[in-house]
Amino acid sequence: MDELKIKTLITNEEIKKRTKELAQMITNDYKGKDIHVICVLTGAIIFMTDLINYIENDRLTIDMMDVTSYGVEKRESTGQIKILKDLDAPIEGKNVLIVEDIIDSGNTLKHLKDLLIKRNPKSIKCCTMLDKPMRREQDITPDYVGFTIENVFVLGYGLDYDEYYRNLPYVGYVES
Repeated sequence: MDELKIKTLITNEEIKKRTKELAQMITNDYKGKDIHVICVLTGAIIFMTDLINYIENDRLTIDMMDVTSYGVEKRESTGQIKILKDLDAPIEGKNVLIVEDIIDSGNTLKHLKDLLIKRNPKSIKCCTMLDKPMRREQDITPDYVGFTIENVFVLGYGLDYDEYYRNLPYVGYVES
């Protein structure tokens, strides 16, 4: 694998600060309610873990789904959504919060929300660490957004390039 030139886009300190702010919003919105957090693997796991550590709600449960739309090169979405791992428990009657790493075309989130709505949750919202609205192909807007970013290829803090770089403590972009 060629060595990538990675520049910092969002520092670890900025991520932590914004994650705490999002957690406070979620805490307020779900005060007195159960919340069932669904982490979209693998990219969102670091963000989701940090996020739930700051949510003040003893009635929080988690589950995981592995959903992909990326092909072999993993830089561009194929548009084909595949569920690699489904939920372990039913969500009927639950307040669901989907936690994503990044939303760009919106195809994955739209497909996921449509699938989960058929399972009759009480409510369904989405929190994403990163949002690229200029790439949106679907009419879908996340309820909670960490950072809105330009159309650059990002990695780190859970996001990968060919499964590498997930462990970077910041969000970086690949310099051309």
